[in-house]
Amino acid sequence: MATAGCHGCETGRPRSAHSQPHGAPGGRTMSFQVTGLGLDKMKLDSPQSFLDQEEVEEAEDRQLLEPEAWRTYTARRNALREFLTCDLSPHLLKRHHARMELLRKCSYHIEILPKHLALGDQNPLVLPSTMFQLIDPWKFQRMKKVGTAQTKIQLLLLGDLLEQLDHGRAQLDALLESPDPRPFLAGWALVEQRLADLSAVMDNFLAMMVPGRLHIKHRLVSDVGATKIPHIRLMLSTKMPVMFDRKESVAHQDWVTLRWFVTIQPAMPEQFELRFKLLDPRTQQEYLQRGIIPVAACTFDVHNLLPNRVYKFTVKRAESYTLVYEPWRDSLTLQTKPGPPEGPPPRRLGKPGRP
Repeated sequence: MATAGCHGCETGRPRSAHSQPHGAPGGRTMSFQVTGLGLDKMKLDSPQSFLDQEEVEEAEDRQLLEPEAWRTYTARRNALREFLTCDLSPHLLKRHHARMELLRKCSYHIEILPKHLALGDQNPLVLPSTMFQLIDPWKFQRMKKVGTAQTKIQLLLLGDLLEQLDHGRAQLDALLESPDPRPFLAGWALVEQRLADLSAVMDNFLAMMVPGRLHIKHRLVSDVGATKIPHIRLMLSTKMPVMFDRKESVAHQDWVTLRWFVTIQPAMPEQFELRFKLLDPRTQQEYLQRGIIPVAACTFDVHNLLPNRVYKFTVKRAESYTLVYEPWRDSLTLQTKPGPPEGPPPRRLGKPGRP
């Protein structure tokens, strides 16, 4: 969400608000251009008691510095505040955390894409479904293991980068609230380096949000005589998680209606695997109250359940040949409604007495 006076904040990518001076060690030092943060508006929106205290502290800080040093301190403080407000805002980090949680729930697949036709081949482009018939199954299984490892590493790196952004913002925020301006000015070179490092971390984080290409060390297509096979490339693709619709999934006396959805609808219909089991079974017969059901839709009714009992349901995509990693599946717990009272109602003995 964009903040007043900060253009382009909603993209999540740090803006080039800093430049690299010549001759700086490592080429990572930055100098900021102060663009203003609308501080007057911020004061108007704050409680008056807080304003009074802030003005007193500012006056005390000003007495510690010469006028020129005070102007430099104010400009650098505003630059740091703008970075924390736009490029590393709490709202932006919260949105990245939400995206990270979504990625941890996704399923990851190998996608086969032909690069181009072999030289001189006039046949139409070979479709990926046809390519599977030409790929060596054993080599493809090896590439699936590579894809699994690459996906796990990528998710771990994303979590680590996000943790670095959280920690970096906490450090800079504490520095911004420091009561003494002199250490702030004396350590500004380190602050600039820290800002540059965090900008690079954010760039890496955004670049890794999209699954990348799988590197093939060996040919996946065995020699098939004189047939010309186009070169292929393997990509990791992400599929959004399958999640229960908790409003539309309802339990009845001895059956339940289940509905689920995918955030981004696929182009082709998908197959799902629905599992259910009775929690806390009490007899050997009740242990049989479980099962695995293949479903070709996003809704299903499970019948012949026990009344007034708790069942657990899970749903995921059906196992596919291209699946490399699926760390999560959605689960739902429902309790069936009680059945009618067992046996006839008790009859009163004797005759009713007279009033």
